[in-house]
Amino acid sequence: MSIDINLKNELDADFWEVFVNGELDVSTADQFKEYLHKLIDKDIKNIRFDLSNLDYIDSTGLGVMIGVLKRIKVENKEIYIKSPKDNVKKIFSITGLDKIFKMEG
Repeated sequence: MSIDINLKNELDADFWEVFVNGELDVSTADQFKEYLHKLIDKDIKNIRFDLSNLDYIDSTGLGVMIGVLKRIKVENKEIYIKSPKDNVKKIFSITGLDKIFKMEG
């Protein structure tokens, strides 16, 4: 189980654009959480997760995303989910998180 996280940030943008590749599960969630908290410690912005290359997500990974959303919501920021694969999109739908996060494509 592995995860690869990359950041693309436009200087003017009010977004952290985070590309998540691989599998986001119990074995990679701590690494993902640490990465996101370091970003938020620098600057609280909207976050767009590009999940086009995320093969799998479990409840631990979803929990990290929810925790980060709670933290940035105090500054009226949002999390956007971009281009999830069908199996990942289904998890968001089954859990109702497609109503909590802003789904894009």
